[in-house]
Amino acid sequence: MKNPEAQQDVSFSQGFRMLFYTMKPNETSFQTLEEVPDYVKKATPFFISLMLLELVVSWIHKGKSPGRLDDALTSISAGVLSRLPSLFFRSIELTSYIYIWENYRLFSLPWDSPWTWYLTFFGVDFGYYWFHRMAHEVNIMWAGHQTHHSSEDYNLSTALRQSVLQLYTSWIFYSPLALFIPPSVYAVHLQFNLLYQFWIHTEVINNLGPLELILNTPSHHRVHHGRNRYCIDKNFAGVLIIWDRIFGTFEAENEKVVYGLTHPINTFEPIRVQFHHLFYIWTTFWATPGFFNKLSVIFKGPGWGPGKPRLGLSEEIPEVTGKDVPFSSSASQLLKIYTVVQFALMLVFYEETFADAAALSQVTLLLRVCFIILTLTSIGFLLDQRPKAAFMETLRCLMFLMLYRFGHLKPVVPSLSSAFEGFYKLPVCLQTKAT
Repeated sequence: MKNPEAQQDVSFSQGFRMLFYTMKPNETSFQTLEEVPDYVKKATPFFISLMLLELVVSWIHKGKSPGRLDDALTSISAGVLSRLPSLFFRSIELTSYIYIWENYRLFSLPWDSPWTWYLTFFGVDFGYYWFHRMAHEVNIMWAGHQTHHSSEDYNLSTALRQSVLQLYTSWIFYSPLALFIPPSVYAVHLQFNLLYQFWIHTEVINNLGPLELILNTPSHHRVHHGRNRYCIDKNFAGVLIIWDRIFGTFEAENEKVVYGLTHPINTFEPIRVQFHHLFYIWTTFWATPGFFNKLSVIFKGPGWGPGKPRLGLSEEIPEVTGKDVPFSSSASQLLKIYTVVQFALMLVFYEETFADAAALSQVTLLLRVCFIILTLTSIGFLLDQRPKAAFMETLRCLMFLMLYRFGHLKPVVPSLSSAFEGFYKLPVCLQTKAT
């Protein structure tokens, strides 16, 4: 998945169909891993198109936006952060799989067989079900997955709210497939399984009739994202809801779903969104007496405590009242416009960095990543109205000037280069006049 020559364009039909897992085996079978396209990257225009479509449909049918600006920016920020490590190394979901395949495989199924393709479809989806379930039932895994559940809105931008940490445990559940399924086939389905889950994050689609019996749908996944008591630890499916029906974790949507964590974190700052539960585990670990109790803090459910069942007590989950108000930014409209403009510029810079990654030095890549993280953090501080927001934004602007001065980045608008050059020459001009 690194070879640029293999990254052929996908047609509109293919781009649309890969979001719904309806690509054919003969279109998506590759002999080597290097030939496998980066389908997730190629899906970006389709993500944007569907998000705009969702906005239009929601305005027409409900007279309102499907979500809030501050929440959407935070969700997309999480998606940006989750992809940054791939600038430096291949995903552990692939590296671990390749290692097992090269050293421990029992036999090799043919890469170009439709039977291998369909078997991998079921195998990856089955692995995802168990990973997803454990990510809710094992506290240290929940520390990564909770990021995705922290949004109090439910729309297509919520699908982009991905965790930086999650990949470091999910690979375990796909490893058995490496004993007999070629990495190139696995890499295709790993992406399609993820892409399918994008479109189910919406409230504009209601019931899909008979498809609800087999597939994971927006209705089923809304339940999964709910913090109502009846929604907790239900509907873990990726593509096929049959796994939940088989293993007893299925719940149909009935009463109105209230979204988010059972204990909302009330922030738009992306670093806190990503890592707050990890810090909670750390403090709880040291505050809990007894060696085995400390291990239980890590490996039992997020709601566990001494003397409680493995997954905690359902009666301790806060009741939703129906009058719950999502946390919103108190920033002024002008400041929100400023954050949107800076966020849009960051996205252009982010896409440019990924496009030019092969030509950039490791130092430049590292500095660019630091600038992206600082930008997202500063935007979060501004939306949260933190006391140090002005200092953080000043620091970010100074970092931009320094990176530009030393050639590590360039302005999004080329015509601004002369203005920056003038800025750097200003002290010299003033000194000359003084002498």
